[in-house]
Amino acid sequence: MSNKAAKIGLSGVVLATAFGVLLYSSLGESLQYYKYVDEVMAEPAAWHAKNLQVHGIVVRDSISQKPDSPLEWRFDIQRNGKVLRAYYHGVVPDTFKADSEVVLTGTMDERGFHATEMTAKCPSKYDAAPVGPSVQSTPAPSGGA
Repeated sequence: MSNKAAKIGLSGVVLATAFGVLLYSSLGESLQYYKYVDEVMAEPAAWHAKNLQVHGIVVRDSISQKPDSPLEWRFDIQRNGKVLRAYYHGVVPDTFKADSEVVLTGTMDERGFHATEMTAKCPSKYDAAPVGPSVQSTPAPSGGA
């Protein structure tokens, strides 16, 4: 009876190991970390060459384009006083501007963050409508006939 249990246990370990190796090899390169700018800038070298999503606020007056290539962007993003230089090649979203929130997907190196994808939102565009009466009623004219 113990011989049968050992075979089942060994088969389970082999299957679990094979499944783990298969999962790691198929997902390993596509796994991404999601971090805020201040978390990345606490130890930037640890994030070099890793797939990463970085969330931050675009620093005012930091956005620039290459004059000869209108699709090449350079800007800074920040959170909690930590700033990260970002590079992006492509068409930016309509909501990309100073003080907008962005999430960049890409990799880090010693120059900064090289984004391959960008998502941006304008906070004022998504603010809730003010609470209270939205339409003021005007009294109906009293008329006599």
